[in-house]
Amino acid sequence: MQQNSESDHKQLDLQTNSKKFNVLVGLTGSVAALKAPLLVTQLLEIPGVDVRVVTTDHATHFYDMIEVPVRVYTDKNEWEMWTERSDPVLHIELRRWADLLVIAPLDANTLGKIASGICDNLLTCVVRAWDSSRPLLFCPAMNTAMWQHPITAQQVATLKSFGYVEIPCIAKKLVCGDEGKGAMAEVSTIVETVKQYNRETSRMTSD
Repeated sequence: MQQNSESDHKQLDLQTNSKKFNVLVGLTGSVAALKAPLLVTQLLEIPGVDVRVVTTDHATHFYDMIEVPVRVYTDKNEWEMWTERSDPVLHIELRRWADLLVIAPLDANTLGKIASGICDNLLTCVVRAWDSSRPLLFCPAMNTAMWQHPITAQQVATLKSFGYVEIPCIAKKLVCGDEGKGAMAEVSTIVETVKQYNRETSRMTSD
């Protein structure tokens, strides 16, 4: 059984290394997903950090998976990898592997799903199964009018009540031409936040 487990993890590319801080990046269908290659590249520059990506199908409209320098998991992988009872369940294996999950960008649609407990794709299933003792960071990104809708503040508050940590969106001129709050936090801000959690984890393990 142990050999089978090790073989499964190699196939999934989710081998664990106690010396690594494993960061899982979630991508959703916001135009800010075009920053995925840059975000992943900069996360990999943090000493001791390993990265994998989970993407929604809509997110892939905004970036080229070939440009992301790590394994990217899709809804298709979830269903293709499971054929019988003894097979690993991908969303469970991902939550076991990851020390931290950062959803960047988190679009309005997926924000609503997570706040409501909906888990109808690989990413939202990872979130629903997430180990609450590990950090989950989320970076909202949406049109200013969508950000200002009253339901948005309620849903963000709900995620915070789950113990998730918001990396707030910023005000700028959006790709759609509107100007105001709703743009995803800068990549440098996201990377620095992950660095802080990595340092905290390193201190805890060394004490």
